[in-house]
Amino acid sequence: MKRFLVDNQLPAALTHWIESQGYIAEHVGSLSLAQSPDPTIWTHAAQTVAVIISKDEDFAQMTLVRPEPVSVVWLRFGNCRIALLSSSALALAAAIWARWLPEETRET
Repeated sequence: MKRFLVDNQLPAALTHWIESQGYIAEHVGSLSLAQSPDPTIWTHAAQTVAVIISKDEDFAQMTLVRPEPVSVVWLRFGNCRIALLSSSALALAAAIWARWLPEETRET
């Protein structure tokens, strides 16, 4: 089953939405990783075989230089209020799911 790790700049509501789609999702805040440096979060994702979902360009760059095979979904938002970020992230998540993960791969 696919596992996702939602970075600190994104709302925990995104984690709950991903879980409602039948996947495993964790928010870095719930793992006591909210204040951790990016390499620590990356290592956790590599160890748990999780896809990182982040606004942070650093994770996208790390895919080019780190040896661990971690996938990253880089959401490119500017600075915005949490309400706008939440609604935009959830709307994008639905679009990403429709294209990236075929329905038959989802656990129900």
